[in-house]
Amino acid sequence: MKKVYQNANEALAGLLSDGMTVASGGFGLCGIPENSIETLANSEVKELTIVGNNAGVDDFGMGLLLATHQVKKVVASYVGENKEFERQVLAKEIQLELNPQGTLAERIRAGGAGIPAFYTKTAFGTELAKEKETKEFDNENYVLETAIKADLSLVKAWKGDHEGNLVFRKTARNFNPMIATCGKICIAEVEELVEVGELDPDQIHTPGIYVDRIFEGTNYVKRIEFPTTSAHAGGSGSPTRELMARRAAKELHDGFYVNLGIGIPTLVANFIADNIKVTLQSENGLLGIGPFPGANEIDADLVNAGKQTITSIPGSSFFSSADSFAMIRGGHIDISILGGLEVAANGDLANFMVPGKMIKGPGGAMDLVSGVKRVVVLLEHTAKDGSPKILDQCALPVTGKNVVDLIITELCVFEVLPDNQGLLLVELQPGVQLEEVIQKTGCNFKTTSD
Repeated sequence: MKKVYQNANEALAGLLSDGMTVASGGFGLCGIPENSIETLANSEVKELTIVGNNAGVDDFGMGLLLATHQVKKVVASYVGENKEFERQVLAKEIQLELNPQGTLAERIRAGGAGIPAFYTKTAFGTELAKEKETKEFDNENYVLETAIKADLSLVKAWKGDHEGNLVFRKTARNFNPMIATCGKICIAEVEELVEVGELDPDQIHTPGIYVDRIFEGTNYVKRIEFPTTSAHAGGSGSPTRELMARRAAKELHDGFYVNLGIGIPTLVANFIADNIKVTLQSENGLLGIGPFPGANEIDADLVNAGKQTITSIPGSSFFSSADSFAMIRGGHIDISILGGLEVAANGDLANFMVPGKMIKGPGGAMDLVSGVKRVVVLLEHTAKDGSPKILDQCALPVTGKNVVDLIITELCVFEVLPDNQGLLLVELQPGVQLEEVIQKTGCNFKTTSD
Protein backbone atom coordinates (compact mmCIF):
# COMPACT_ATOMS: atom_id res chain seq x y z
CA MET A 1 0.00 0.00 0.00
CA LYS A 2 1.33 3.41 -0.96
CA LYS A 3 1.81 5.64 2.08
CA VAL A 4 4.28 8.26 0.89
CA TYR A 5 2.98 11.36 -0.88
CA GLN A 6 4.79 14.40 -2.19
CA ASN A 7 2.85 17.11 -0.37
CA ALA A 8 -0.37 17.95 1.47
CA ASN A 9 -2.36 18.46 -1.75
CA GLU A 10 -1.58 14.93 -2.91
CA ALA A 11 -2.08 13.41 0.54
CA LEU A 12 -5.53 14.97 0.96
CA ALA A 13 -6.68 14.27 -2.60
CA GLY A 14 -9.94 12.34 -2.72
CA LEU A 15 -10.51 12.45 1.04
CA LEU A 16 -12.39 15.69 1.61
CA SER A 17 -16.16 16.10 1.72
CA ASP A 18 -18.68 18.53 3.15
CA GLY A 19 -19.86 17.82 6.69
CA MET A 20 -16.93 15.60 7.65
CA THR A 21 -15.28 15.51 11.07
CA VAL A 22 -11.58 16.44 11.09
CA ALA A 23 -9.37 15.92 14.16
CA SER A 24 -6.15 17.91 14.26
CA GLY A 25 -3.12 17.50 16.53
CA GLY A 26 -1.34 20.27 18.35
CA PHE A 27 -1.55 22.27 21.56
CA GLY A 28 -1.81 26.02 21.25
CA LEU A 29 0.65 26.77 18.44
CA CYS A 30 2.86 23.75 19.11
CA GLY A 31 2.89 20.60 16.95
CA ILE A 32 0.31 21.83 14.43
CA PRO A 33 -0.04 20.08 11.02
CA GLU A 34 0.41 23.41 9.24
CA ASN A 35 0.66 22.15 5.66
CA SER A 36 -2.45 19.97 5.90
CA ILE A 37 -4.54 22.70 7.52
CA GLU A 38 -3.52 25.21 4.86
CA THR A 39 -4.57 22.79 2.12
CA LEU A 40 -7.87 22.19 3.90
CA ALA A 41 -8.44 25.94 4.16
CA ASN A 42 -7.76 26.36 0.44
CA SER A 43 -10.27 23.67 -0.48
CA GLU A 44 -13.99 24.24 -0.99
CA VAL A 45 -15.03 21.78 1.70
CA LYS A 46 -17.48 23.25 4.23
CA GLU A 47 -19.76 22.46 7.18
CA LEU A 48 -16.83 20.85 8.98
CA THR A 49 -16.73 19.63 12.55
CA ILE A 50 -13.21 20.11 13.84
CA VAL A 51 -11.79 18.36 16.90
CA GLY A 52 -8.69 19.45 18.76
CA ASN A 53 -7.40 20.97 21.95
CA ASN A 54 -8.04 24.46 20.59
CA ALA A 55 -8.58 26.21 17.26
CA GLY A 56 -5.23 27.93 16.89
CA VAL A 57 -5.22 31.71 16.63
CA ASP A 58 -6.93 34.06 14.21
CA ASP A 59 -4.46 33.61 11.35
CA PHE A 60 -2.79 30.31 12.14
CA GLY A 61 -3.63 26.67 12.75
CA MET A 62 -7.30 25.63 12.68
CA GLY A 63 -8.13 29.32 13.02
CA LEU A 64 -7.65 29.53 9.25
CA LEU A 65 -10.78 27.41 8.77
CA LEU A 66 -12.79 29.74 10.99
CA ALA A 67 -11.64 32.74 8.95
CA THR A 68 -12.94 31.08 5.76
CA HIS A 69 -16.22 30.06 7.46
CA GLN A 70 -15.77 26.39 6.64
CA VAL A 71 -16.64 25.23 10.16
CA LYS A 72 -20.06 24.50 11.64
CA LYS A 73 -18.90 22.99 14.95
CA VAL A 74 -15.78 22.93 17.13
CA VAL A 75 -15.06 20.27 19.76
CA ALA A 76 -12.28 21.66 21.94
CA SER A 77 -11.16 22.46 25.47
CA TYR A 78 -9.93 25.99 25.01
CA VAL A 79 -10.89 29.07 23.01
CA GLY A 80 -7.75 30.83 24.17
CA GLU A 81 -6.72 34.02 22.41
CA ASN A 82 -8.58 33.32 19.16
CA LYS A 83 -10.77 36.42 18.98
CA GLU A 84 -12.57 35.37 15.79
CA PHE A 85 -13.37 31.98 17.32
CA GLU A 86 -14.81 33.66 20.41
CA ARG A 87 -16.75 36.15 18.28
CA GLN A 88 -18.33 33.43 16.14
CA VAL A 89 -19.34 31.45 19.23
CA LEU A 90 -20.88 34.45 21.01
CA ALA A 91 -22.68 35.42 17.78
CA LYS A 92 -23.94 31.82 17.48
CA GLU A 93 -22.42 31.49 14.02
CA ILE A 94 -20.85 28.16 14.95
CA GLN A 95 -21.49 25.49 17.57
CA LEU A 96 -18.98 24.92 20.35
CA GLU A 97 -18.75 21.74 22.41
CA LEU A 98 -16.41 22.53 25.30
CA ASN A 99 -14.59 19.66 26.99
CA PRO A 100 -12.22 19.56 29.93
CA GLN A 101 -8.78 19.09 28.42
CA GLY A 102 -8.09 15.72 30.00
CA THR A 103 -11.56 14.45 29.14
CA LEU A 104 -11.02 15.52 25.52
CA ALA A 105 -7.66 13.74 25.36
CA GLU A 106 -9.19 10.58 26.83
CA ARG A 107 -12.28 10.72 24.58
CA ILE A 108 -9.97 10.87 21.56
CA ARG A 109 -7.75 8.08 22.91
CA ALA A 110 -10.84 5.96 23.62
CA GLY A 111 -12.09 6.52 20.07
CA GLY A 112 -8.88 5.09 18.67
CA ALA A 113 -8.83 2.21 21.17
CA GLY A 114 -12.34 0.87 20.59
CA ILE A 115 -13.63 2.01 23.99
CA PRO A 116 -17.12 3.48 23.53
CA ALA A 117 -17.31 5.36 26.84
CA PHE A 118 -15.71 5.83 30.26
CA TYR A 119 -16.42 7.46 33.62
CA THR A 120 -14.45 10.38 35.06
CA LYS A 121 -14.81 12.64 38.12
CA THR A 122 -13.92 15.65 35.99
CA ALA A 123 -16.72 18.21 35.50
CA PHE A 124 -19.22 16.56 37.85
CA GLY A 125 -21.74 19.18 38.98
CA THR A 126 -20.79 21.69 36.27
CA GLU A 127 -22.57 22.98 33.15
CA LEU A 128 -20.43 20.69 30.99
CA ALA A 129 -21.89 17.60 32.68
CA LYS A 130 -25.52 18.66 32.34
CA GLU A 131 -27.77 15.89 30.99
CA LYS A 132 -24.90 13.40 31.06
CA GLU A 133 -25.24 10.11 32.89
CA THR A 134 -23.56 9.96 36.29
CA LYS A 135 -22.69 7.11 38.60
CA GLU A 136 -21.14 6.65 42.02
CA PHE A 137 -18.00 4.58 42.59
CA ASP A 138 -16.38 4.29 46.02
CA ASN A 139 -18.47 7.21 47.32
CA GLU A 140 -17.28 9.48 44.48
CA ASN A 141 -19.47 10.87 41.68
CA TYR A 142 -18.43 10.25 38.08
CA VAL A 143 -19.62 11.48 34.67
CA LEU A 144 -20.04 9.19 31.66
CA GLU A 145 -18.13 10.49 28.62
CA THR A 146 -18.32 9.00 25.13
CA ALA A 147 -15.47 8.34 22.71
CA ILE A 148 -14.62 10.62 19.79
CA LYS A 149 -14.01 9.30 16.30
CA ALA A 150 -13.17 11.32 13.21
CA ASP A 151 -13.42 10.86 9.47
CA LEU A 152 -9.93 12.32 9.04
CA SER A 153 -6.99 12.78 11.42
CA LEU A 154 -4.23 15.31 10.73
CA VAL A 155 -1.01 15.13 12.76
CA LYS A 156 2.45 16.67 12.73
CA ALA A 157 5.61 14.80 13.75
CA TRP A 158 9.30 15.57 13.87
CA LYS A 159 10.41 12.48 11.98
CA GLY A 160 8.67 9.66 10.16
CA ASP A 161 9.57 6.80 7.87
CA HIS A 162 7.99 5.31 4.75
CA GLU A 163 5.96 2.86 6.86
CA GLY A 164 4.34 5.74 8.77
CA ASN A 165 6.23 5.28 12.04
CA LEU A 166 6.38 8.63 13.84
CA VAL A 167 8.64 10.36 16.35
CA PHE A 168 7.46 13.58 17.97
CA ARG A 169 9.74 16.22 19.46
CA LYS A 170 9.49 17.30 23.10
CA THR A 171 6.18 18.98 24.03
CA ALA A 172 5.13 18.98 20.37
CA ARG A 173 3.89 15.45 21.05
CA ASN A 174 0.86 16.73 23.04
CA PHE A 175 -2.44 15.64 21.39
CA ASN A 176 -0.85 14.20 18.24
CA PRO A 177 -0.50 10.51 19.30
CA MET A 178 -4.18 10.26 20.28
CA ILE A 179 -5.40 12.18 17.25
CA ALA A 180 -3.46 9.78 15.00
CA THR A 181 -5.52 6.84 16.23
CA CYS A 182 -9.08 8.23 16.17
CA GLY A 183 -9.60 8.86 12.45
CA LYS A 184 -10.77 6.51 9.71
CA ILE A 185 -7.85 7.93 7.73
CA CYS A 186 -4.76 9.49 9.29
CA ILE A 187 -2.45 11.84 7.40
CA ALA A 188 0.89 12.62 9.00
CA GLU A 189 3.19 15.41 7.94
CA VAL A 190 6.76 15.31 9.17
CA GLU A 191 9.71 17.63 9.23
CA GLU A 192 11.99 14.84 8.06
CA LEU A 193 10.95 11.72 6.14
CA VAL A 194 13.51 8.91 6.33
CA GLU A 195 13.90 5.42 4.91
CA VAL A 196 12.62 2.38 6.73
CA GLY A 197 15.20 1.25 9.29
CA GLU A 198 16.60 4.69 10.06
CA LEU A 199 14.38 5.18 13.11
CA ASP A 200 15.18 3.30 16.30
CA PRO A 201 12.17 0.99 16.91
CA ASP A 202 12.49 1.62 20.63
CA GLN A 203 11.98 5.37 20.09
CA ILE A 204 8.79 5.22 17.99
CA HIS A 205 5.92 7.18 19.58
CA THR A 206 3.20 6.28 17.04
CA PRO A 207 3.52 3.00 15.10
CA GLY A 208 2.83 3.05 11.38
CA ILE A 209 -0.33 0.95 11.73
CA TYR A 210 -2.20 4.15 12.58
CA VAL A 211 -0.87 6.23 9.65
CA ASP A 212 -2.38 5.88 6.17
CA ARG A 213 -0.57 8.67 4.32
CA ILE A 214 2.62 10.55 5.10
CA PHE A 215 4.57 13.39 3.51
CA GLU A 216 7.48 15.68 4.29
CA GLY A 217 6.20 19.17 5.03
CA THR A 218 7.75 22.48 4.09
CA ASN A 219 7.93 26.10 5.24
CA TYR A 220 7.06 25.51 8.88
CA VAL A 221 6.47 28.80 10.69
CA LYS A 222 7.14 27.51 14.23
CA ARG A 223 5.90 30.60 15.97
CA ILE A 224 6.76 29.13 19.36
CA GLU A 225 10.49 29.27 18.75
CA PHE A 226 11.47 32.67 20.12
CA PRO A 227 13.35 33.76 23.25
CA THR A 228 11.39 34.74 26.33
CA THR A 229 12.29 36.22 29.67
CA SER A 230 10.62 36.13 33.06
CA ALA A 231 9.24 39.61 32.37
CA HIS A 232 6.60 37.95 30.16
CA ALA A 233 5.29 35.71 32.90
CA GLY A 234 1.91 36.66 34.29
CA GLY A 235 2.62 40.39 34.49
CA SER A 236 5.60 40.03 36.79
CA GLY A 237 5.99 43.80 36.98
CA SER A 238 2.94 43.99 39.28
CA PRO A 239 3.83 44.17 43.00
CA THR A 240 0.33 42.91 43.86
CA ARG A 241 0.71 39.80 41.75
CA GLU A 242 4.21 39.19 43.04
CA LEU A 243 2.91 39.44 46.61
CA MET A 244 0.35 36.70 45.95
CA ALA A 245 2.85 34.52 44.10
CA ARG A 246 5.41 34.77 46.92
CA ARG A 247 2.77 33.71 49.44
CA ALA A 248 1.61 30.81 47.27
CA ALA A 249 5.19 29.55 46.93
CA LYS A 250 5.17 28.91 50.69
CA GLU A 251 2.61 26.14 50.04
CA LEU A 252 5.22 24.15 48.10
CA HIS A 253 7.19 21.54 50.01
CA ASP A 254 10.20 19.38 49.22
CA GLY A 255 9.37 16.55 46.84
CA PHE A 256 6.06 18.04 45.63
CA TYR A 257 4.77 17.54 42.10
CA VAL A 258 3.24 20.90 41.17
CA ASN A 259 1.00 22.24 38.40
CA LEU A 260 0.83 26.01 37.87
CA GLY A 261 -2.06 27.56 35.96
CA ILE A 262 -1.82 30.50 33.58
CA GLY A 263 -1.88 34.09 34.79
CA ILE A 264 -0.68 35.01 38.28
CA PRO A 265 0.18 31.39 39.24
CA THR A 266 2.99 31.28 36.69
CA LEU A 267 4.96 33.68 38.88
CA VAL A 268 5.08 31.15 41.70
CA ALA A 269 7.93 29.32 39.93
CA ASN A 270 10.12 32.40 40.47
CA PHE A 271 9.82 32.12 44.27
CA ILE A 272 10.42 28.44 44.99
CA ALA A 273 12.66 28.20 48.04
CA ASP A 274 16.28 27.31 47.31
CA ASN A 275 16.33 24.55 49.92
CA ILE A 276 13.54 22.46 48.39
CA LYS A 277 13.13 20.49 45.18
CA VAL A 278 9.80 20.42 43.40
CA THR A 279 8.83 18.94 40.05
CA LEU A 280 6.72 21.15 37.79
CA GLN A 281 4.10 19.49 35.60
CA SER A 282 2.60 21.01 32.46
CA GLU A 283 -0.57 19.69 30.80
CA ASN A 284 0.94 19.58 27.32
CA GLY A 285 3.39 16.86 28.36
CA LEU A 286 6.29 17.91 30.57
CA LEU A 287 7.74 17.07 33.97
CA GLY A 288 10.77 19.10 35.05
CA ILE A 289 12.73 19.51 38.25
CA GLY A 290 12.76 23.01 39.71
CA PRO A 291 14.40 25.31 40.39
CA PHE A 292 16.84 24.61 37.56
CA PRO A 293 19.34 26.60 35.49
CA GLY A 294 17.51 28.93 33.13
CA ALA A 295 14.13 28.56 34.88
CA ASN A 296 13.58 32.29 34.82
CA GLU A 297 13.82 32.26 31.03
CA ILE A 298 10.75 30.01 30.79
CA ASP A 299 7.33 31.61 30.58
CA ALA A 300 4.87 29.10 32.05
CA ASP A 301 1.97 31.00 30.42
CA LEU A 302 3.49 30.30 27.03
CA VAL A 303 4.35 26.69 27.85
CA ASN A 304 0.81 25.93 29.07
CA ALA A 305 -0.62 27.67 26.01
CA GLY A 306 1.64 25.66 23.70
CA LYS A 307 3.47 28.77 22.49
CA GLN A 308 6.86 27.86 23.92
CA THR A 309 8.68 24.55 24.00
CA ILE A 310 11.16 23.56 26.67
CA THR A 311 14.01 21.63 25.17
CA SER A 312 16.30 20.73 28.04
CA ILE A 313 15.71 20.51 31.78
CA PRO A 314 17.86 18.22 33.93
CA GLY A 315 15.77 15.23 35.00
CA SER A 316 12.85 16.19 32.76
CA SER A 317 10.54 13.92 30.79
CA PHE A 318 8.13 14.42 27.90
CA PHE A 319 4.89 12.56 27.15
CA SER A 320 1.50 12.90 25.49
CA SER A 321 -1.37 14.99 26.84
CA ALA A 322 -3.26 11.76 27.60
CA ASP A 323 -0.42 10.64 29.89
CA SER A 324 -0.29 14.12 31.40
CA PHE A 325 -3.92 13.99 32.45
CA ALA A 326 -3.63 10.42 33.66
CA MET A 327 -1.13 11.82 36.17
CA ILE A 328 -3.59 14.54 37.13
CA ARG A 329 -6.78 12.48 37.32
CA GLY A 330 -4.92 9.65 39.01
CA GLY A 331 -4.04 11.84 41.99
CA HIS A 332 -0.29 11.93 41.38
CA ILE A 333 -0.01 15.76 41.52
CA ASP A 334 0.39 17.16 45.02
CA ILE A 335 -0.83 20.69 44.41
CA SER A 336 -2.31 22.86 41.70
CA ILE A 337 -2.19 26.65 41.89
CA LEU A 338 -4.84 28.26 39.70
CA GLY A 339 -6.35 31.63 38.90
CA GLY A 340 -10.03 32.32 39.40
CA LEU A 341 -12.91 34.58 38.45
CA GLU A 342 -14.94 33.73 41.55
CA VAL A 343 -14.65 31.44 44.59
CA ALA A 344 -17.54 30.48 46.87
CA ALA A 345 -17.44 30.00 50.63
CA ASN A 346 -17.87 26.24 50.18
CA GLY A 347 -14.86 25.98 47.85
CA ASP A 348 -16.64 26.16 44.49
CA LEU A 349 -14.43 27.67 41.77
CA ALA A 350 -15.48 29.54 38.61
CA ASN A 351 -12.72 30.43 36.16
CA PHE A 352 -13.55 29.53 32.56
CA MET A 353 -16.31 31.77 31.16
CA VAL A 354 -18.58 34.78 31.57
CA PRO A 355 -21.79 33.88 29.68
CA GLY A 356 -22.46 36.19 26.76
CA LYS A 357 -19.23 38.12 27.26
CA MET A 358 -16.16 35.91 27.48
CA ILE A 359 -15.43 32.27 26.71
CA LYS A 360 -11.96 30.93 27.41
CA GLY A 361 -12.86 27.31 28.01
CA PRO A 362 -11.97 25.01 30.89
CA GLY A 363 -8.62 23.89 29.49
CA GLY A 364 -7.09 21.61 32.08
CA ALA A 365 -8.62 23.33 35.12
CA MET A 366 -11.59 20.99 35.57
CA ASP A 367 -9.31 17.95 35.54
CA LEU A 368 -6.88 19.60 37.94
CA VAL A 369 -9.43 20.59 40.57
CA SER A 370 -11.01 17.14 40.54
CA GLY A 371 -7.77 15.15 40.53
CA VAL A 372 -4.97 16.85 42.47
CA LYS A 373 -4.47 16.52 46.23
CA ARG A 374 -4.64 20.24 47.07
CA VAL A 375 -6.02 23.27 45.19
CA VAL A 376 -4.82 26.83 45.84
CA VAL A 377 -6.52 29.73 44.03
CA LEU A 378 -4.91 33.12 43.45
CA LEU A 379 -7.18 36.01 42.52
CA GLU A 380 -7.61 39.70 43.13
CA HIS A 381 -10.09 40.28 45.93
CA THR A 382 -12.47 42.38 43.84
CA ALA A 383 -13.34 42.91 40.19
CA LYS A 384 -12.54 46.14 38.36
CA ASP A 385 -15.91 47.56 39.36
CA GLY A 386 -15.22 46.84 43.02
CA SER A 387 -17.61 43.89 43.30
CA PRO A 388 -16.34 40.97 45.41
CA LYS A 389 -14.96 37.82 43.83
CA ILE A 390 -15.30 35.76 47.02
CA LEU A 391 -19.00 35.02 47.49
CA ASP A 392 -21.59 32.89 49.25
CA GLN A 393 -22.22 31.22 45.88
CA CYS A 394 -20.54 31.59 42.49
CA ALA A 395 -22.68 33.55 40.02
CA LEU A 396 -20.63 32.28 37.09
CA PRO A 397 -20.57 28.70 35.76
CA VAL A 398 -18.40 26.63 38.07
CA THR A 399 -15.22 24.80 37.16
CA GLY A 400 -15.49 22.49 40.17
CA LYS A 401 -17.65 22.09 43.26
CA ASN A 402 -16.14 22.04 46.77
CA VAL A 403 -12.64 21.83 45.32
CA VAL A 404 -10.67 24.83 46.67
CA ASP A 405 -8.51 24.39 49.79
CA LEU A 406 -6.84 27.81 50.06
CA ILE A 407 -7.58 31.28 48.64
CA ILE A 408 -4.83 33.90 48.35
CA THR A 409 -5.60 37.51 47.42
CA GLU A 410 -3.73 40.80 47.69
CA LEU A 411 -5.59 41.39 50.98
CA CYS A 412 -5.53 38.10 52.84
CA VAL A 413 -5.42 34.31 52.91
CA PHE A 414 -8.55 32.21 53.48
CA GLU A 415 -8.63 28.53 54.32
CA VAL A 416 -11.72 26.73 53.04
CA LEU A 417 -13.00 24.65 55.91
CA PRO A 418 -14.26 21.11 55.28
CA ASP A 419 -17.91 20.00 55.28
CA ASN A 420 -19.25 23.37 54.08
CA GLN A 421 -18.18 25.18 57.24
CA GLY A 422 -17.18 28.26 55.24
CA LEU A 423 -14.00 30.32 55.22
CA LEU A 424 -11.40 30.91 57.90
CA LEU A 425 -9.22 34.03 57.69
CA VAL A 426 -5.72 32.79 58.47
CA GLU A 427 -3.56 35.75 57.39
CA LEU A 428 -3.77 39.42 56.53
CA GLN A 429 -1.36 40.72 53.92
CA PRO A 430 1.08 43.41 55.19
CA GLY A 431 -0.65 46.72 55.89
CA VAL A 432 -4.18 45.36 55.45
CA GLN A 433 -6.82 45.85 58.14
CA LEU A 434 -9.57 43.35 58.96
CA GLU A 435 -12.27 45.96 58.25
CA GLU A 436 -11.15 46.24 54.61
CA VAL A 437 -11.37 42.47 54.15
CA ILE A 438 -14.88 42.40 55.65
CA GLN A 439 -15.98 45.25 53.39
CA LYS A 440 -14.65 43.66 50.19
CA THR A 441 -15.66 40.04 50.81
CA GLY A 442 -19.08 38.90 49.57
CA CYS A 443 -19.66 36.33 52.33
CA ASN A 444 -19.21 35.90 56.05
CA PHE A 445 -16.03 34.25 57.31
CA LYS A 446 -14.47 33.14 60.58
CA THR A 447 -11.27 34.41 62.12
CA THR A 448 -8.74 32.65 64.30
CA SER A 449 -10.08 34.61 67.27
CA ASP A 450 -13.64 33.21 66.88
